[in-house]
Order: sequence, then structure tokens, then C-alpha cells
Amino acid sequence: MTGTHIPGTSTTAGQERHFQGVPISEIADTFGTPAYVYDTDELRHSYQHLRDSLPAAIDIFYSLKANPNISICGYLNTLGAGAELSSRAELETALRAGVAPEDIIFLGPGKTEEDLHACLDAGIHAVVCESLEELHLLDALATERQLTDVQAMLRVNPDFHTKGSGLAMGGKPRQFGIDAGTLRGAAPELARLCAVRVSGLHAYMGTRFLNHSDVVHNTAQILQAAEQLSTDLGITLETLDFGGGLGIAYFDNEKDLDIEALTAGLGEVITPFATRHPQCRLIMELGRFLTAPAGTYVTRALYVKESLGEEFVVADGGTNHHMAAVGIGSFVKRNFPITSLTHYHEPATRQYTLAGPLCTPNDVIGKRVSLPPVQAGDLIGVERSGAYGPSASPVNFLSHGHPAEVLVHDGKAHLVRRRATVDDLLEPQHLIGF
Repeated sequence: MTGTHIPGTSTTAGQERHFQGVPISEIADTFGTPAYVYDTDELRHSYQHLRDSLPAAIDIFYSLKANPNISICGYLNTLGAGAELSSRAELETALRAGVAPEDIIFLGPGKTEEDLHACLDAGIHAVVCESLEELHLLDALATERQLTDVQAMLRVNPDFHTKGSGLAMGGKPRQFGIDAGTLRGAAPELARLCAVRVSGLHAYMGTRFLNHSDVVHNTAQILQAAEQLSTDLGITLETLDFGGGLGIAYFDNEKDLDIEALTAGLGEVITPFATRHPQCRLIMELGRFLTAPAGTYVTRALYVKESLGEEFVVADGGTNHHMAAVGIGSFVKRNFPITSLTHYHEPATRQYTLAGPLCTPNDVIGKRVSLPPVQAGDLIGVERSGAYGPSASPVNFLSHGHPAEVLVHDGKAHLVRRRATVDDLLEPQHLIGF
């Protein structure tokens, strides 16, 4: 096995990638690597293209679990997105980012009393209850605080199967929501509520949908089920969150959603529903679709080496920051789009396996990736990485810590999360006397 280590940055003028006119070498030199770089031009395009095409009756809510960075949330909010969230930290993030409480919903199957109190404190639009027990707990807490007309939504686990999802989250035995069959007989329980009013329903069938007809089919099913359930429960539909889960193409055999076909199909099922229920707020929740195209994970090549005929690039960041690129869910053994950011416009004439710095053979971000010739010091980018990056990765494995996050806006790069320091990693720990 042979290898070389050449410190510094290898950059050819005019060949490197730019973000809103800012060269990647400048970003890397200023903020270091590894880092996530987000582009607000891409965020705006993803949001606005969909917003301009969707029926006006649909509100877009951003799912913070995709990328909880406060500046990402804040920027999407300036475009008009509400917030769908699942923890107190995400709630505080949305509020500090400027999202109005009436544009926030809180869901998740395991809310604590502290979570519910935080929702009541903030006065959010609705708590999405995922069991009847949770609904009664919320009612008891609101009653103790002498609150009235607290709005709750019920998450439904429908009794029809998801069509076309990369990860089904409804229509099967799941920890999420209340089975539709159970809900149909729950009207007496809803009638006993004192401080809480069930004002809507929520259903989320799955994620990474790439076929527009599947999304339209599932939405039509949800709308039909919601109308029947509202009759069974004796409630007026004031809010209906019909999920989202729109996917983006990561791999060679995939294509992005046809937005025009999608929105045309949704219009056909949404418009008559909205006509029948003009008072109902319709919510489509999106995470990956909005943020993934806007993000690039940037690593620097430390060593280029050969082992038994295979060429490796060992970089300063790996799966500890980008677990999605190696094996979560359906991402097994397929490469995200990976490019040389230093030689962005040069032809890919070599194949490399891109590995990180961890002491595990699983720390491989891409296998046999086609790239221009790589030298130590080059910057390598994993593209379409704006969703489920560090927040869904073991950032503290081997105590490397959280990477920096940079947002490029109006032609200027801003640090929106500093990288973790050694002190950050050790400060929460306590050394006892021996």
C-alpha cells in the first residue's frame, strides 16, 4: 500500500466550484473542512417552484427534522413556510427563527409532559396527538392550567397501504398515530374532553416519493379517509395535514419528481375537497425536498493511496458527518452524487473509493466514484446533502465532533454553526476521583 500527503489546497483558477460567485477554496480556507455548505438560491428555487405550482389552498410547512439549522428554518420562513417539528429544541429553533406560533405544529409518538407544556406555553397552532392517551394527557394539562379551546389534531394510521414510498410510515403496524379502525369508535372519548378541541387530522404515509402519481393517489386516499373520519367523530375539519414526503433523485437510476405533473394531479383532488371544506387549512409538510438540493458536504483529501489495485481518497470527514450517504434505509451500496469541487469542470477519468478518517472499514462515503485525478489537498463534495446530514449522523464517533455549517446568501458566506471543539466534547463530562 502506498500513499502521499501534500498539505495545502490544490486549486486551478477557473475550474473550481463557486457558490453564488464565492469560490469553494475561499469558503474552505475561511471556515475549514469538513463542512456543510448551503446555498439560499437553491433553497429559494426548491420552495418557490413548488409554491408557485401548488393550489393556493395548500400551506407548505418545513419539517425541521430534515435540517434543524436555525438559519435554514429562518430563511424558509421568510419565503412563507410554516414549521412541523418534534422536539422542544426544534420548537425553540422555530420560534427564535421567527416562525409565528400559529404556523407551528408539534408531532411525534413519544411526547413528554414537558413537551406538551412547551406547546401550551408557545400557543402553537396544534399538537398532533398520536394516541388517545396522549390526547387525554394534553387535556388534563390544559385543564390544570385553566386553558380553553386548545387545538389538537389526531394522527391517523390509515388502513390502506402506502403506494410508492421509499420508507412507509403508515398503512402498516406502526408506532405512529392511531389506527383508523380505533378512531372510528372514539367519538365518546372526544366528547369527554374539557379544555382540548380536536380540530383536525394528520396522516403521513412515507418518504422519498419519486413518482407523482403515487403522491396524488395517496393524497386522494387521505382526503377521502379524513372526510369519513370527521363524520364518524363528529368534528369539523379545520386543519388537515396530508403529509408530503416528496423525494429527490440521489442515484444514477433515479429521476426527480415531475413537479408540473404532481401539482396538476394534486389540484384535481385538492380543489374539490377545498370547495367542500372552505374553512379547512391544508398542510403539506416537506423536509428533504426543500433542503437536500441546497447542501454540499465538503471534505478535503488528506491522502491518495492504492490498495490491491484500488485507489482510495482518504478525506478529513466521513460517515460520522454523513451517515445517509453510506447506509441508512434505502441508501445501501449506492453513491450520492460526488464531485471534485477543486476541479469541478474537468472530466472524470479516474475511479476512487472515498473514505473518511474513522477507524472502521464502514467509513466509506462512495465506492468507485468517477472523478478527475485527485491530489491531496483537493476539495471533494457530496452533493444533494442538505437533508439528514450531521443531525442524522454519529458526529461524536471517535470524538471528531460536529462539522461547521456555512450558508451562502446574497453572494456572501456566513458561518451558521461553528465546528465542535475539544472543549465542547469534554465539557459535559465529569471526571470523578479515583
